[in-house]
Amino acid sequence: MDFATLVFYIFAAVLVIAALMVVGLRNIVHSALALIVVFAMAAGIYVLLNAEFIAIVQILIYVGAVTILILFALMLTRIAGVRRTNPTNKLWFVAIIICTLLGATIIYAVTSSPRALASGSVGAEPAGVNNVVRIGQLLYSSTGYSYVLPFEIASLVLLVAIVGAIVIGRED
Repeated sequence: MDFATLVFYIFAAVLVIAALMVVGLRNIVHSALALIVVFAMAAGIYVLLNAEFIAIVQILIYVGAVTILILFALMLTRIAGVRRTNPTNKLWFVAIIICTLLGATIIYAVTSSPRALASGSVGAEPAGVNNVVRIGQLLYSSTGYSYVLPFEIASLVLLVAIVGAIVIGRED
């Protein structure tokens, strides 16, 4: 077993334990903090897969924005004095059955797929070309189709959402 495989198993174990803590903890703030660990471990797995850009986006967007947004929403709601802010659902056995079926389906799909990777060399970039460089070339290519317009439209939609949230959240 090489070092990367060992690190992957450690990241995966911590990710699964933290994910169980997200849905199992009684305090919603502790669940949100466990969610930060889940996102960070997923970013670590992306780094192991040589997907640095996705790892950076995972940290910036999910850990930096989404989780902080959740924590701010929790702080702004009035849950003071409530010890159990994440009550237990009575249909947990249905959730276990669904999760088992979903897990078995994923395992079956991965093991029986003709596209299952036998080695990590399929789809690898040429030497010296980083995937961040390749994404930049795809975004701003002058020779082929450029993704600049969809990228700018997405940023405009996010700007409108931010302005809308400020208008709605403003106290008169």
